[in-house]
Amino acid sequence: MTSPELVVAIDGGNSKTDVLLVDATGNVLGEARGPGASPQNVGVDACVETLERLVLAAHEDAGRTAERPFAVHTSAYLAGLDLPEEEEILHAALTARGWSPSLTVGNDTFALLRAGTSSGTGVAVVCGAGINCVGVGPDGRVHRFPALGRISGDWGGGSHLGEEALWWAVRAEDGRGPSTALLPAVKAHFGVDAVVEVVHRLHFGRLSTHALNALSPVLFEVAGTGDEVAQGVVDRLIEEVSVLAGVSLRRLGLTGGTPEVILGGGVLTGVAEPVITEIERRCRKVAPQAVFRVVDVAPVVGAALLGLDAIGADVAAKERLRVLSGGVVSESRKDSHG
Repeated sequence: MTSPELVVAIDGGNSKTDVLLVDATGNVLGEARGPGASPQNVGVDACVETLERLVLAAHEDAGRTAERPFAVHTSAYLAGLDLPEEEEILHAALTARGWSPSLTVGNDTFALLRAGTSSGTGVAVVCGAGINCVGVGPDGRVHRFPALGRISGDWGGGSHLGEEALWWAVRAEDGRGPSTALLPAVKAHFGVDAVVEVVHRLHFGRLSTHALNALSPVLFEVAGTGDEVAQGVVDRLIEEVSVLAGVSLRRLGLTGGTPEVILGGGVLTGVAEPVITEIERRCRKVAPQAVFRVVDVAPVVGAALLGLDAIGADVAAKERLRVLSGGVVSESRKDSHG
């Protein structure tokens, strides 16, 4: 049976993709999870094929027959959609599938922003495998960065932090850099006698560069022991997150009032409290009464909330979705402004 009252919500990440079928009252009827579907990584065609399989799987999970159109609206937010041109290409490819009469496509950081805010306005910084920031003002204006890596001025993300940890460990081992506890920590993490073994494995393709992402928690753990080298890298990340948020707050005129600043992604949701506290302190130089939240919610929930926004669902429906999703939204630990 055709289901015009449904919203298809999609979060396509680098490592996994989630799909929800949500009705207009906020009930989750079906869900599916599959491999990463970022078009930047797998290409548009493979991305769309993966998404279609998962949409069909979500219908099966809901015990519903999938007939086109599947829903009244599709809300698709994916990693790697960093430029308007990329969004337009995927929008056209998904429109051709005929899933729904209306369709929204965007970067997954917008889903994080919606998941953590009451209205979808404010600033969100995500730090997972990479780093990105978006802001939406009450007047609908959007501020964002290209987020294409070093070529667009970016620094940070779990992948980059892992590379930094390895870089400093290598230099400590061969004498080019200062002594650091990152050296034994990296050796222990990979189970090697010398860090240069890791370098050789990476060089010859016996170890994926994605394995370096797992060094990010190692870096924070070493920094927590007082290691100056590791702490220097963490300080740099704190500065980058603060600068991203601060620039967006200024550009959108959100320095007054109580703008919402959302922090998310695997790196930021896993760090110790002092890291978040320092980010807040620096951002409050720009927006003194900003409200901070660390959001540990599946990004697909944000995509679903944006979908409910698009179809005009009421507040009760959105609250029901939040409750049913079981996500965790943590308020700033200490707000000196009240």
